[in-house]
Order: sequence, then C-alpha cells, then structure tokens
Amino acid sequence: MTLPAFLHPFARPASERFITITSGEGAIVTDDRGRRYVDAMASLWYCAVGHGRAEIADAVAAQLRRLDAFHTFDMFTNEPTEQLCALLAEIAPLPHARVFLTCSGSEAVDSALKLARLAHHLAGRPERRLVVSRKPSYHGVTYGGVALTGLPANQEGFGPLVGGVVQVPKDDVSAVEQVFAERGEQVAAVIAEPVIGAAGVYPAAGGYLPALRRLCDEHSAFLILDEVVTGFGRLGTWWGAQHYGVTPDLVTFAKAVTSGYLPLGGVLLGPAVRGPLEADAQFVLRHGHTYSGHPASCAAGLAALGILRREGLIHRAPKVGERLSAGLQAVADGSDTIVEVRGEGAVWAVGLAPGVPAPVIRDAMLDHGVIVRPIGEQTLAFCPPLVIEDDDLDRCAGALERALATYSGAHQ
Repeated sequence: MTLPAFLHPFARPASERFITITSGEGAIVTDDRGRRYVDAMASLWYCAVGHGRAEIADAVAAQLRRLDAFHTFDMFTNEPTEQLCALLAEIAPLPHARVFLTCSGSEAVDSALKLARLAHHLAGRPERRLVVSRKPSYHGVTYGGVALTGLPANQEGFGPLVGGVVQVPKDDVSAVEQVFAERGEQVAAVIAEPVIGAAGVYPAAGGYLPALRRLCDEHSAFLILDEVVTGFGRLGTWWGAQHYGVTPDLVTFAKAVTSGYLPLGGVLLGPAVRGPLEADAQFVLRHGHTYSGHPASCAAGLAALGILRREGLIHRAPKVGERLSAGLQAVADGSDTIVEVRGEGAVWAVGLAPGVPAPVIRDAMLDHGVIVRPIGEQTLAFCPPLVIEDDDLDRCAGALERALATYSGAHQ
C-alpha cells in the first residue's frame, strides 16, 4: 500500500481514496477526470462568492507585485490591512470595534480566549479565567479551541487540554445560570456559535443568545460569538449577531471574509475588551502571528467583501435557504430515512434515521454529482455558495433523494 505524502486533515491516515479537484466556477467544481460537482458546502463553509472570481485573484496578484509581505508587529503596517480592518469595524455588530487578525478560525478562537482573559487581568480581575462553552459545539483544532469544543471525539488522545473551561448543553439557559450562580466571579466569558456549524448545524433557540447577553452583563463577563461560519452574510445579515439581535463583546471570524481565496481570520473587539488593553499606554500586547495582517490576504478580503456588497449576496442568503430547505423537506416528507431538516439562513442539515450512515450517503451523493459534508454518523450538512443557481439547489435535493433510495434498496 502506497500512501500519499500529504497527511489529510480530518481523514483516515490509512486511506488511499481521494478526489482531486482541479478547477471551479461559481457553485461548480471539477475533478481531474472532468467530472463536475455542485459544491453544496461552499468548499468548507467558506466560498460565499463562488469559485473562479478573477477580481479576487487579480487583487491578490496586484498586491503581491506591489508588496509581497511585511510583518505588522510593533510599529509596522500596510495599506490593505488598514483598509480591511476599517471596513470590518464599519460593518461590525458591536460599536467602536477594533480588529485583531489571524490566519484561521482556530487561531481566532484562541486569540479571543487569550484576549478575554487578558482584559480581565488588566482590569484587576485576574481570577476571571473560566470560559463557558456548549455541547455540542465546534471552535477549532488548536489546544484552546479543542478545549472549548463540545465534541468529545475531537478531544480524544491529545493529552491535557487548556483548563478553565466549563461546558453546558446547548440552548439550556438554566445550565448557564447555574454556572454563574456557583462560579460567577471566576467567569471570564461565554462563547457560542449563533448557528452551531461543524457540530451538527443547530440554530440558536429563540431568546437564547439574548439571555446569554443578559447573564454576561449581570456578572461582568464577556460574550464571545464564534462567527467563523455565520459571518459575512450566511444568515442574511453581515453577522449572526445581527440576525439574532444581540451585541457581543468579541466576535471571531474567518472563512467567508476572503471566501477562502487566501487564509484569513480574526477577532472583533468591543469597548469592554478594548478598554483594559488600551488603559496603560506602556502595555505591550504579546500575542500575534507572523502572518497577522498579511497584505495579500487582506487584499483578498477587500475584494471578496466588495463582491458581497456590490452583488447583494447577503440578501440572497434567505432565498437560497428557502429553496434548499424546501427541497430537503420534500425529500424528508417522502422518506423514513430522514428524521429532521434543520437550519437557518443559507446553512442547513438533514438528520438521518438511526442506522443510516451519513458518510455512505455522502459517497452516494458524489456519484450523483453533489458534494455535501457528513457530520458524525447521522447528519449531512449543506452550506452552498450564495451565488448558487436554483437548478443546482434542486440538484442537491435530487441527489439526496436518489442516494437515499439507492441505500434503502440495498438494505431492504
């Protein structure tokens, strides 16, 4: 058995089967055999403006020719970084925002964790180190992000994780209230995804996020919204925070900020966190990454967000979601292999009946030219580019229906 040199993430290391994607246009990608697929996951939740956008490639190329890269530590900066951060502050779901840049969502979550604890420390509250997260949830793969993630399988085998984390069931306000009642003076922050993404696609229950905001206010804790999936139009607003009517103190983002054309992530910081960091003019923030504020990535971000604005793609998200969810529900209504269709905006999932394996159905859907993502054994996620055509949305439901029929026929 000859294995490739590339060790694939979230894959079986012993696997030999891979699909080589060679090109993309809009919501369609093509493999090295010339086979076309509907990219029903926007690659990995991120390609909101679709594949093959020459204007993003051109913006990156022009920036690389002008200035390939130069670090932003200490006193140095560059024009695309400053321009992108100004735009992000303008559209932020919290007032007077500043922006800390990273290369990924995992780094953004780690940064938000550190900044929350650091702000409390600088404000004279060093005992506030506890962070409340939820089960299920997904907050990345760095040690801090894994510690916050409410998926035990993602934590197994990696040894001791970052401490000071308490996990509660999703949408259970009373469980969060209990943590504050018992350890309120130790809580630094509560972190939540507006729509739980890679842990199963679960939209926040009505009133849940405002309740978290109220509890954080009452106990002087920060509210962190992890918007790596929901940011930049996925729910029909720039941010999930706006969709649910809540103002966070910190927001993590990545993915659709560049539509994945180059790696970029970051954290939005509101006044409650900025204040302690800025209070002492001699204080040095000893945190950052070599490529924080990389000019080419920021040029990609400016171009991608410009497309979202210019083409009104944010307002298209509800229409995408309505047609997609209606198609999925029509399949569910005629099948005993689907127990639930759930989602919000333009991110949806089907919950499969016990014993119907999501990876097997995913593989069958590939045979019908549609790429979805299995989550665990019972969930298939859909998060298409916002430019997807109605016919391709219908193809997603059709491929699911045919894949389930094939599976049922083989297991009767």
